[in-house]
Amino acid sequence: MEEDKLKEQEIEQSKQEVREDAIGLIESVKKFIKGIFDFRHDTDHDATILAIKNDIPLKGATAWILIFAIFVASIGLNVSSTAVVIGAMLISPLMGPILGIGMSLAINDIDTLKSSFINLLVMVVLSVLTAYLYFWISPLTELTPELEARTSPNILDVLIAIFGGLALIVARTKKGTIASVIFGVAIATALMPPLCTAGYGLAIGNFSFFFGAMYLFTINTTFIALSTFIVLKVLSFPMLKYANSQKRKRIAQIAAFFGLIAMIPAVLTFLTLLSETRMNQEVKSFIQNEIKGNISLQLIEFEPNLEKKTIDLNFFNEITDATKNDLENELVSDTKYNHIKDFTLNIKGSDTKSFDMITTAYKEKRQELQESKNIIAGLQKQIEDLQGTVSSLNQRIELNAQNKNQKVVAFSTIAKDAKIRYNDIQEIGFANVLLSKDFIKIDTIPVLTLKWNRSLPDSIISPKERELRTWLQKEMELDTLFIKRD
Repeated sequence: MEEDKLKEQEIEQSKQEVREDAIGLIESVKKFIKGIFDFRHDTDHDATILAIKNDIPLKGATAWILIFAIFVASIGLNVSSTAVVIGAMLISPLMGPILGIGMSLAINDIDTLKSSFINLLVMVVLSVLTAYLYFWISPLTELTPELEARTSPNILDVLIAIFGGLALIVARTKKGTIASVIFGVAIATALMPPLCTAGYGLAIGNFSFFFGAMYLFTINTTFIALSTFIVLKVLSFPMLKYANSQKRKRIAQIAAFFGLIAMIPAVLTFLTLLSETRMNQEVKSFIQNEIKGNISLQLIEFEPNLEKKTIDLNFFNEITDATKNDLENELVSDTKYNHIKDFTLNIKGSDTKSFDMITTAYKEKRQELQESKNIIAGLQKQIEDLQGTVSSLNQRIELNAQNKNQKVVAFSTIAKDAKIRYNDIQEIGFANVLLSKDFIKIDTIPVLTLKWNRSLPDSIISPKERELRTWLQKEMELDTLFIKRD
């Protein structure tokens, strides 16, 4: 009996030790995880508040930086250059007042809240007007993918603004601000492109672009400010001593309400976009599986209309009633096309007679094209023969001159070498000119005619001509050489 009791005590003691070890392990894991994610000890309250307040005002250099950044971003959107848009976002000062709004709500700093709102409003108006001015005077008014991407916000834009704002304010509160995080958030949240797109919408008179872009900017602004508010409350930033707690709560509730109001339309937009994406995918799948996979069908083009729920199909060959029924039955019965099963197929095909006519016309045009190719080949051969004849005649002329003991060098060689040495020469000519000073004795003098680039001043041309004369006299073994400028 005593041995059994001892064994039971040992087992119980072992269980107790296991429990204690397990509790110790859990506590260690909790402590480890807390050490990874707890950033409160690395927060500098005073420096954070001061840094945010310093970035709020729009005056002097900050105003000009904003204007120049808007011009750069507008040009980037205008030519659809992502790199240029990113560069503009990195130098934009728009983030300052937005963080100021979130911080002032968190610490109930009413004066900073007013200053932040006023400066943000001025920045927005100045940005839209600058973008409007650029797109108004710009000859390029075509809608680019970069511009179009900023006209229809969705729930993903809300998530980007929330998590981007959280990353930004956490980096701001850290001792020794992480600059790379701030730059990254400036790019991800993209505050400037929507304002540029709003200016573009005003410039071309498209108010749907204007309101869509301003809505995207409002989403980004609202949720960056709310993220700032939440993080500063979690970090227990001190309230101002003169703060009215009841008023602070009311302001915070109003901010949360407007954030929710901004999010609801974005959610609806996201759901609409998701539905459209699914329908487009199923349309492409239907075309690929049911039409392009059928070798007897020769599809020219197709055009889906999601609003009218129709798919226009234009075929090159004749489409029978049986084929139409098969396509419509596949669209309705196949579960792969659930989102477009209520769509109407508008099928347009060519009849057999038209098909034969097109085939005959195609064969005739193909024969004409081949004949034209043969004619072109013959002309090219004639051109090559003529070029050979001209080259042969030049050689014979130069050979005859040499046989007459004239000190000459092939003009083609001289011309090429002169162009290589003096690239600014536009034309060059050479001739032996008959000259008489007393009208009795006649001399033959070599004359070089030159035409220089008109942009060159005489001070540069004159020394070049002296060098050219010396070189040519040596090459052509001439005692004298006159240069005439054209």
